[in-house]
Amino acid sequence: MTHPLLLLPGLVCDRFVWAAQESALASEFDVRARHDFYAYDSIAAMAQAVLGSAPPRFHVAGHSMGGRVAFEIVRMAPARVASLIVLSTGTDPLQPGEAERRQALVAIANARGMAALAQAWLPTTVAPARLADAPFMAALTGMVCRATPEIFARQIHALIHRPDARPLLPRIACPTLVMVGGADTYSPPARHEEIAATVPGAELCIAEGAGHMLPLEAPTAVTAALGAWLGRR
Repeated sequence: MTHPLLLLPGLVCDRFVWAAQESALASEFDVRARHDFYAYDSIAAMAQAVLGSAPPRFHVAGHSMGGRVAFEIVRMAPARVASLIVLSTGTDPLQPGEAERRQALVAIANARGMAALAQAWLPTTVAPARLADAPFMAALTGMVCRATPEIFARQIHALIHRPDARPLLPRIACPTLVMVGGADTYSPPARHEEIAATVPGAELCIAEGAGHMLPLEAPTAVTAALGAWLGRR
């Protein structure tokens, strides 16, 4: 691999979501995990922030909201992206009823705090079998609680007003890897199958049994996939 790999976190996530991959791949590749997107309230602003601090050319991997940011980076600066990896993400614009559902979570965070938000939201983002894994859920809750209701509200604003990335997909010219957990109900496999079928030459990887928090739920599978992908670039 001749270019760095930038790792982008998702909604109310920080670099912890990529901890296993950052640690395992660092000895072989130049891996740079972005700490967070706490300061921004639009996908475009997030993408511009990454581009402003990125090297001239790079690989980029985005999880969840970070995947939407990665698509926007490709739209803004296609010549700078050596390859694209998206995990547990989407390309569609706002769907009917979605704004209300997201704002209801903002209301929970504002009224009762981030621990209450984590309790309400996190169970929808992991495979059912993970709910009984107390240390795992505590670590996820800790990550959510490192943010604030104001940060969460900014990121929800970004998602409610996100761009429609679907027209971009057939124009993506860089090598693209699409990954999803087989048990992801938040961003289901069918969505990723459609993305992979639309991006020319894209590869699809499904981690069976994992949910939406894919880099944390299937760290070995994600690390292996990224390592193999980068080793071919």
